Amino acid sequence: MAVPNPELSAKNQAQPLGAGSSAPSSGGFSNRPIPLKPKTAPDKIPEPDYDDDDDETDDLRVILRNAPAWLISTVFHMLLLIVLGLLAVTAHIKSADVDVEVAYAETLGTQMTDPSVHSGDSTHVEGVGTEQMITPRDLPPVEDPFAAPPNLGEINLGAINLGAAGPDGRSAASGNVDAPRIGMALKGRSVGSRNVLLGAYGGTATTEEAVVRGLEWLVKNQRSDGSWSLSGPYPDASLSENTPAATAMALLAFQGHGDTHKGGKYAKVVSRGWTALLKLQSKDGAFGRDIPEKSQQLYTHGQCTIALCELYGMTHDSLYRVPAEHSIAYAVASQDKKKGGWRYAPGEDSDTSVTGWFVMALQSARMANMQVPQETLDKVSEYLDSAQLEDGRSYGYWGGANTSPAMCAEGLLCRQYLGWKQNDPRLVEGVSALNRIPVSYEGLNRDVYYWYYATQAAHHMEGKIWDDWNKVMRQEVPSHQVKTGAQTGSWDPYGDKWGTFGGRLYVTCLSIYILEVYYRHLPIYSGYKYVSGIEPAAPAAKAE
Repeated sequence: MAVPNPELSAKNQAQPLGAGSSAPSSGGFSNRPIPLKPKTAPDKIPEPDYDDDDDETDDLRVILRNAPAWLISTVFHMLLLIVLGLLAVTAHIKSADVDVEVAYAETLGTQMTDPSVHSGDSTHVEGVGTEQMITPRDLPPVEDPFAAPPNLGEINLGAINLGAAGPDGRSAASGNVDAPRIGMALKGRSVGSRNVLLGAYGGTATTEEAVVRGLEWLVKNQRSDGSWSLSGPYPDASLSENTPAATAMALLAFQGHGDTHKGGKYAKVVSRGWTALLKLQSKDGAFGRDIPEKSQQLYTHGQCTIALCELYGMTHDSLYRVPAEHSIAYAVASQDKKKGGWRYAPGEDSDTSVTGWFVMALQSARMANMQVPQETLDKVSEYLDSAQLEDGRSYGYWGGANTSPAMCAEGLLCRQYLGWKQNDPRLVEGVSALNRIPVSYEGLNRDVYYWYYATQAAHHMEGKIWDDWNKVMRQEVPSHQVKTGAQTGSWDPYGDKWGTFGGRLYVTCLSIYILEVYYRHLPIYSGYKYVSGIEPAAPAAKAE
């Protein structure tokens, strides 16, 4: 897997979420009016040709007969401008593939003037308190993240029951977030929806240009067999190779932008990538079994499963249905049945870092209208209960120990997908607290892994929580992209907490995902409104 466990750095153990940070100074968007070319006014407006029998005392006629030509011309052209303006606005609204003009990122000031962030600041929520999160400081370290797990042998896929569809065709095991909303999560990636969502959620021309530059760097570094590598040939590569994880991460970046093997600017690149990645899937559905670092196997499988389920959900190409089903079956079978999560070895132990990737894999399956056992999702919730601190406002890496901003963001994102309501005080206060540690490239303590999860969690909350996070993120991430030389479009891993382990491709792909957040997944609680036309029907009242 491309991502070593991001919670095992000794110097970052037990880091409280109260630490603050600042970002550069502020400006605004530039507004460009619609250019309209006024017509040349005639020298003289002819007098109205009234019938002699008309009432000469009629007020309107008197005004028209006696008004100077310049006044009538002015009124006429004012009315003309109003009509043309209304027509332009109507056409803009009705256009199905509207291009929203996006502004270039502004120079921003300090994100938070008061380091003690008050929780409950989303415009979508009410009735939450302002209690500050306190993270314990005396947490024990965890074991070696690269210890090889035991070999559990092949997993029997025949023993896995993925559930059956209900009478309405929907999966009977759909989790606690409404299935219509989950099922629409991938709908924002088409060109028309993408432009609308960029405007709606604060994306800019700068963020989108950075995405395209990043994708071009990935195109340049695709290998002849269609795969990607963590270990080069580019500089500042990973210390270890993991071809399936590198390939899955690159494909997720293209798919997040709306490109598949069937369409998009990079369709050929994606097609070659999937030809390579499917060759790396084992007969039992597993990815990553043959990688050198065995501790990365389940990380790798989680990432590959997300990419595979997304592709099937975006295209419904039957070629990918069976591989996706096998991949989900392996994910379900490899869950730790005692604790409810995933860690390094199938069926053994749980940690929040690996579990987060599997939660997104299962949710990606649901986005593709595939079946996921409710029991599997319920066990994940049980694990999160065991890993939570502050009643669910923050999370530890391993059974409530070794907390960090990254684990808090990842745990809260899992809670969102597993059914916590948008106005749950624990969720509001937990995600609000992430704004105390915004994106910052100052010093050598960057953490793109944390930024990736925090960006998603804040995006789903929307309102002020998202605005506060986004106004710094959308400037900082693009501004630190390499813009000259052979590595143009990538991000330098130097100074990142896990850059040495993941390397340039890992940091670049996560940075692209962050900048695709505006349309990559629709916000869970209301994003479906932008692409559905109608809201889901309210659930029927229960019989007394």
